[in-house]
Amino acid sequence: MSGNTQPVGAGSVAPLKNVASCLALVDTLIHRPAHLPNIGVFSGFSGYGKTMAAQYVWNRTGAYFVEIFDYWTRKSFCKAMLAELGVARPRGTIGDMMDEIIVRLGDDPARPVIIDEADKLVDKGMIELVRDINKAAQVPVLLVGEELLPQKLEAHERVHNRVLDWELAQPCDLEDARTLADFIYPKLDISNDLLERIVRETGGKARRIVTTLNAASQFAGNHGLTRLDAANYAGRIFTGETPKRFRKAA
Repeated sequence: MSGNTQPVGAGSVAPLKNVASCLALVDTLIHRPAHLPNIGVFSGFSGYGKTMAAQYVWNRTGAYFVEIFDYWTRKSFCKAMLAELGVARPRGTIGDMMDEIIVRLGDDPARPVIIDEADKLVDKGMIELVRDINKAAQVPVLLVGEELLPQKLEAHERVHNRVLDWELAQPCDLEDARTLADFIYPKLDISNDLLERIVRETGGKARRIVTTLNAASQFAGNHGLTRLDAANYAGRIFTGETPKRFRKAA
């Protein structure tokens, strides 16, 4: 790869619109009047950059952050929460661990808790654990999940009623794509017409745009280019379509 197309350092987060809206949602939860609920829901389709936005908010606010895995049980969730709270070897019954989680969170009730892949808690019938934690410790809770998370929560009225606000992650537009390109590859000049094509063909999914920008950077380096546009770019655009093998006619 050419020295002109090196990316920025790992761990940085581009200031996309979804990042800003996620941060604004958590700020609302933290500063809401005491008589209002303080659960927020940030949801959207896969690839829209929800986790990236949530991780930015995590770093910006000092929140506790837990990502849910499909194989988790109630005990797994409690252990993960306690580990995030600084308990090296969580032990005891689920009730014991929940009590300790609530006590520890209650020591700093303005510090938010971010739960990524929260729809998995709903699917596994574990979302009431979050309601118990929120109700007892009075901490702001951000639930991050897929597009159908708000609809799934409708079946859990006691949780649904504690949601203060809902935010839908949006697909990237040209401005977001420009932000990503300038942020990740500031020395590579990419025209608006090429970025518009990338946004269109990737469906505005941040993950695919970033992967395509990496391919564009490699293409530029391999061909000695410092500027790319729709006319001279012949590299890959990651549309998400799976490859298909076509049988040649006999």
